[in-house]
Amino acid sequence: MQQTQDLSVRGTLALASALGHLFGESIPATIASFFGPRGLRLVLNIATACLVVSLPFAAVSQSDTASATTIADRAPVAAISNFADDTGARAQPQSRGMLAGTRSLVTVAAADVPEIPKYVVKKGDTLSEIAASYGVNTDDIAYANGFADDGINVGETLVIPPGRGALYIVKPGDTIASVASKFKVEQAAIMTYNRLYFEPEHFAPDQLIFVPGADVPAIKRLNYGTIGNVAPNQLPASTGRLAWPVNGVITQYFWWGHTGVDLAAPYGTTIGASDDGVVVATGWVAVGGLRVCVQHAGGLMTCYYHTGAVFVSPGQTVVRGQPLASIGMTGVTTGPHVHWELRVNGVYVNPLLY
Repeated sequence: MQQTQDLSVRGTLALASALGHLFGESIPATIASFFGPRGLRLVLNIATACLVVSLPFAAVSQSDTASATTIADRAPVAAISNFADDTGARAQPQSRGMLAGTRSLVTVAAADVPEIPKYVVKKGDTLSEIAASYGVNTDDIAYANGFADDGINVGETLVIPPGRGALYIVKPGDTIASVASKFKVEQAAIMTYNRLYFEPEHFAPDQLIFVPGADVPAIKRLNYGTIGNVAPNQLPASTGRLAWPVNGVITQYFWWGHTGVDLAAPYGTTIGASDDGVVVATGWVAVGGLRVCVQHAGGLMTCYYHTGAVFVSPGQTVVRGQPLASIGMTGVTTGPHVHWELRVNGVYVNPLLY
């Protein structure tokens, strides 16, 4: 192959030289003797044109020869260099399209779903304290263990949710969409946490999954207490005017002999927080029965009396409208209602004005 290309180049150059001699010397001398100077100029112009036409062919042949001598020494195009470690630079382009790199071509597996912690109840423990130590909600632990209230026994083993949300055992007929709707979360939250994109078999009947951010039912509180005042910088900001705790009927207004507003509603109706705040007291008091008190920003504190069940614990942060308790008939009362009370810097005021 190399010899053929060399012969082609030498032949082309010889042809150009012969044409130059023929049209540059022999023919011009002959024509000049017959046709004079004008004929000589014509012949020279033709010779120049032929020489110009032959030059590109010679250049192409010479370029092909040079390429043939170096291509054997060049690495294959798009070859991948040997992968070593991560200490070098990533995929640096080298000469003439060569691709090199130092990243190992491996598939990175997603981390496994974290294990579910367990806790053995000790003497003096309360469910709310255990929840606070793990940074989860009391209701979430209760739901995970199938509790209807916060009563626990010494030596009992509790499963602890890995975060704020619901531990849930998949039932026959469940779909990701139905579970997401049940707990009011996005399907992607369930898919991502439980690695269902990679291992869909995790979502099968009798499999335990975790639903991050799930909305679980509030349980009945049997253990009550108080925590005193909360520092202003630890209180959430006010959202505006106070909301009515229930959509009920006013049966008694605020006056000097009555420290709050009575709102009648069917027994068991949910009582919601009037604004964002922190629960500072739950439990029984004389006359008022079972009550809940919430401290708010701006020196405000609301209390809700005569409840049938409490769903929050002292120290728990609540938001406007969040269930605190249910309408009951505890304490001194002639029917199911809530005695809604407001104190501003310790002074009783009419909650309807705020």
